[in-house]
Amino acid sequence: MSNTGGRRRPPTIHDVAREAGVSRGTVSRVLNGGHYVSPAAQEAVNAAIRRTGYVVNRHARSLITGRSDSVGFLLTEPQEKFFEDPNFNILLRGCTQALAAHDIPLLLMLAGTEDERRRITRYITSGHVDGVLLVSSHSGNPVAEELSEAGVPLVACGKPIGLGSKISYVAADDRDGARDMTRHLLSLGRRRIGTVTGPLDTPGGVERLAGYKEVLAEAGVEVDDRLVVSGDYSRLSGERGAERLLAQVPDLDAVFVASDLMARGVLTTLERAGRRVPEDVAVGGFDDSPAALASSPELTTMRQPFDRISAEMVRVLLAQIGGEDTAAVILPTELVKREST
Repeated sequence: MSNTGGRRRPPTIHDVAREAGVSRGTVSRVLNGGHYVSPAAQEAVNAAIRRTGYVVNRHARSLITGRSDSVGFLLTEPQEKFFEDPNFNILLRGCTQALAAHDIPLLLMLAGTEDERRRITRYITSGHVDGVLLVSSHSGNPVAEELSEAGVPLVACGKPIGLGSKISYVAADDRDGARDMTRHLLSLGRRRIGTVTGPLDTPGGVERLAGYKEVLAEAGVEVDDRLVVSGDYSRLSGERGAERLLAQVPDLDAVFVASDLMARGVLTTLERAGRRVPEDVAVGGFDDSPAALASSPELTTMRQPFDRISAEMVRVLLAQIGGEDTAAVILPTELVKREST
């Protein structure tokens, strides 16, 4: 390769073709998915890319393919929630890693207000990303439906309420996980089992509350409305939820909390009220996030398979970008017993 001003010219697709002993068209087909390329030619091209250090010119390729070769990670929550709730960072990291295997960058987008939603929806529908991984979609928030109607490939984390099969989604089995946790608390001999729900305009909030109620009903335990308070997945809402539960049901002996972060808030309130955990009140969370291990005592919880959720969201989205139909994936949760029960 020639030098200009002492600088080495970056390798081009022609250099890769020459190194691999194939045509430029073959290299192009490999870079665009490997269709109609023999395994031997594909390996030769990949080896030549490694030897030459060739890097795809994404801008040039996007002009040809009409694609941006990037994906959006859209969080429809206020910015402070992204930094407080560890689940969002876990999902972001997992999706970034899964896309890295395909050499596709991930763009973080926050749309916690109406103005942000409008701007980001306009940006996405203008073709700046090839698809969207949607996290924390609330019912009544039109972003999912707007993107779907605009033909944007979209995969939600959790089943979007009210949208049925219109949108692909990947979810943990929230209802079954809540059932398992409630059964566990019942197995300890607890009968005054309260719950701090997630937001009831989100699939996790709705499904976890439903699982809790179903198991209590099956066990012949009355579902007392005073034992059900709502939260928003924040630690502060867990503190306030526990305060309401103790005020309404002083003989409370267990709490199923719909997220680990809220459960940490519940533990804070119980400690302040002089209630021992688990001797006086058993506490179970949901997620198995870093918050569960940071709690004192360490938190019994339902493990969501975040790595699998991230990988499946990326797999389903890339398939949809490639022309496949919408899909739904539901993954099992797992009870993790620690010191709080």
